[in-house]
Amino acid sequence: MTLRERVNDDIKAAMKAREAERLATLRLLSAALKQREVDERVTLDDAGVVSVIEKMLKQRRDSIAQFEQAGRQELADKEKQEMAVLQAYLPQQLTAAELEALVAEAVAASGAASPADMGKVMAIVKPKAAGRADMGKLSALVKQRLAG
Repeated sequence: MTLRERVNDDIKAAMKAREAERLATLRLLSAALKQREVDERVTLDDAGVVSVIEKMLKQRRDSIAQFEQAGRQELADKEKQEMAVLQAYLPQQLTAAELEALVAEAVAASGAASPADMGKVMAIVKPKAAGRADMGKLSALVKQRLAG
C-alpha cells in the first residue's frame, strides 16, 4: 500500500470514527498532495508524498513558534495536534547516532575540510536522510562537524 492510499484509507476511517480534528488534518494533506500533482502534472510516489508532508511539518513548526510568541497557546496546540497526525506518515526517524554516522560518512566521501564545503556534504546526506530527519538539525550537525 502506498502512502497516498494509506492517507485515503485513513480519511475514510476518520470519517467513520467521527474524528473531526484528525479528519481535517488528513483532508489538508490530501488537498496538498492533489495540488502538487496538478501543479507538476505527475502522480506522486512515496518520496513525493514524504516531501509534501515535510513541507507541511515545517509550516506547522514555524506557525507554532509564531503563535507561542504572540501568546496564542490554543492555536499552537492545534498546530501541534496536526503535526502529530502528519508525523505518523513519515518513515522511522534516524537516531542521533545514525545521523552522526551518516554525516561522518558523507564528510569522508566528499573530502570536505571546511564550512565552505557544506554544500558537498549536504548533497550526499540529504537524499539518505529525506523524511527521516529534520533537515534544519541535520544542517546544523554538518556545520558543527565541519567547523570543529
